[in-house]
Amino acid sequence: MTANRPVPLFKACVDVDYREQEAVCACLLFERWGAERPAPTLIERVPLTAPYVPGQFYRRELPGLLATLRPVLPRVDVVIVDGHVWLGEAPGLGAHRYEALGRRTAVIGFARSAFRGASAVAVRRGPSGRPLHVTAAGLDAEAAAGHIRAMHGEYRLPTLLRQVDQLCRRA
Repeated sequence: MTANRPVPLFKACVDVDYREQEAVCACLLFERWGAERPAPTLIERVPLTAPYVPGQFYRRELPGLLATLRPVLPRVDVVIVDGHVWLGEAPGLGAHRYEALGRRTAVIGFARSAFRGASAVAVRRGPSGRPLHVTAAGLDAEAAAGHIRAMHGEYRLPTLLRQVDQLCRRA
């Protein structure tokens, strides 16, 4: 980039797949909400650091996701996670990630099922009658829902969110 043009910021969608001894964390970067294909992709394998504990999922997932984002974080303005940002009044995975990123990078969470007592924006995409439940930190939830609606793909789950899930499962 030249001095006259700003360095583009990326959006990042991240996901984790768990194996017996490790977690495989994937990150897809993209510049536009309607992008069909990612820019760079990143994969990080990390040892499992915490067991699964209901209500404390972030303890297991956060270390690997932060390790995956670390090299590109200065160029990321929004991170999209598969999970809730808020669990009612309590912080969910996305809120913990927002705090871990120093509240400098917005986090959008999408979930396939509602969390009882949580306030989320329902986003219906494609032919599915079932919504995605969108929450956010560092960004208005309605604006976050608009971004998820604008993502490429004709199905309930946007193309890049489906691809990041497949990337970490197949790695």
